[in-house]
Order: sequence, then structure tokens, then C-alpha cells
Amino acid sequence: MRAAFATAFNDADPLSVLEIGDAPEPAPQDGWAVVDVRASALNHHDLWSLRGVGLREEQLPMILGCDAAGIGPDGSEVVVYPVVYTEKGDFSILSEYYPGTVAERVTVPAYNLVPKPAELTFAEAACLPTAWLTAYRMLTTRGRLEADGSVLVQGAGGGVATAAVLLGTALGARVYATSRDAAKRERIAALGATAVEPGARLPERVDVVIETVGEATFEHSMKCAKTGGRIVVSGATSGHLPRVNLRRMFALQLEILGTSMGTPEELADLMALLARTGIRPIIDSVIPFSEARKAFELLHSGDVFGKVVLDHAQ
Repeated sequence: MRAAFATAFNDADPLSVLEIGDAPEPAPQDGWAVVDVRASALNHHDLWSLRGVGLREEQLPMILGCDAAGIGPDGSEVVVYPVVYTEKGDFSILSEYYPGTVAERVTVPAYNLVPKPAELTFAEAACLPTAWLTAYRMLTTRGRLEADGSVLVQGAGGGVATAAVLLGTALGARVYATSRDAAKRERIAALGATAVEPGARLPERVDVVIETVGEATFEHSMKCAKTGGRIVVSGATSGHLPRVNLRRMFALQLEILGTSMGTPEELADLMALLARTGIRPIIDSVIPFSEARKAFELLHSGDVFGKVVLDHAQ
């Protein structure tokens, strides 16, 4: 079957170790199911895999990809939940311990198949399991954002942050979002948020801060949280050791909450929200699987706004 996989590691030039070609057909274990992939979405995680982050040489070649939607063994339309427990009892996402989704077929535990709502296309559904699920959990389960609440999204333009802008608006909250890029601020404002420069003073202190940037924005995040506010962290692209003002933290009774991904049940709730409200993931490009290298090149360029999706029917 066709697949995209890492053949080696190269931190300086990750695309040089990307191969598009034939891979063995998946052999499911008991309780596992094979999905015919109709669409997969790329993440920066795929580029990190090519750089050698989270993989060992003895695992190569490794099929890339965390996100996919397709047809389950019973003919139903499904979305693949990407978190799988390993034989050791810990867990990882697809393409770390088990082969990933940028292939004609992928095998996962049957528990990982979540029914796809008819309202969502395969391309739209494939965007959800990693970035969108993370953003949804940050806002709801961890952030406890209420319909009339307020949220600050740091570094909008990235996958999780942009999803949080759209989801926060759909949940009925007042959404503020920062970006260093004026063009991205303009696009974020068109999605319903109040877009501001990093470090800018907000009209109000917020209930929830969505933090994926880390050191560069964390002080601002703490200043913007109201008494009892929640700062929910799922990334640290600018550094993972920010200074934390403990006096502000205990005086305002702030919560700093870590999170990662979500559950299959939360993925189902997320898709139900999209089906109900009509909001959809922002897709930068849909590229035929036959041109998969072009999709990786586009992601690597950084010149994208939204998800890069592979159409496996082409």
C-alpha cells in the first residue's frame, strides 16, 4: 500500500529522509480494526518525527501521521482517535509506537474508531483528532469555559490556537487572541475574535487563557487572568521554563493546568458541536495523496493558515 514514512532522522533537513512509497499492509491484533483512510491531516509532529523526536532508529521505517478519517471494517464512516496504549501500559499517539495514518490503511484498537457525523466531510473530520481535540479539551474539560465567559488565546495562527478561537466563539464566549503577525491578526479577527498584539492590555481580565507559546507569553497570560482564572497549557513553542509570579498566583487564586489531547468521548462531543453549530476547521490546502511530498513541503515552509490535508482518493 502507499504510505509516507521516515527512513532516517535529519534535524537540519527533515524532508530529505521522507519517503513516499510502498509499505506492508497492516496486520491487526485481536480487538483491532483496519480503516481504509479517505483523508489524513498533517501536523508539525510529523516534521519532528523526521527530525528524530520521539522515535528510535530501530523503529524505522515509521509511517507518519496522527490524524485520519475513513471507512471502518463494517462500512461505516469513522474518525481515528490517535492515542493508543502500548504493550508496556503507557500510551503514545500514532506514528510514535504504532504506524501512523498517512497511508492507504491504518490499524487501531476498535475502541479508537469514533463515528463521523454525516455533516462533516472526510477532509474536515481528519483535521480534528489532534489539534482540535486538544483545543476543545483545553476550553471545556480543563478550562471550564462558560457560555458567557471570556478567553485569551495566545499565539493564534497555530493549529491548536486557531481551533481554540473558533471553538471559543462557538461556545458563546468573548474571545481575545494575540499574534505577532498583522496579517494573521486580520484573519483571526474575521473568525470572531478581538485580535491584539502580544502583550497588549485587554478590555477585561479573562476566565481562561489558552497557552501554547510558553516563555514568551506566560507573564502576559498571568496578568490577563482574572481572580480564579485558569491558564491551560498544552505547549511551549518559545520555551518551557517561564518565570511564574507566585504572589500573583496565590493572591488571585489562579490555576495553571496542563493538558494533552483528549478522550474518544470528547472527540465525539467535539464533532457533535461542529455538526450542530456549522463551524468547520480551517483548511489551508487539500492535496492529492499522489502529491504527498508537496503537502509536507508546504507544512515545512510555514506558509500555511489552517490544516494541510491529504486526499487519499487521489
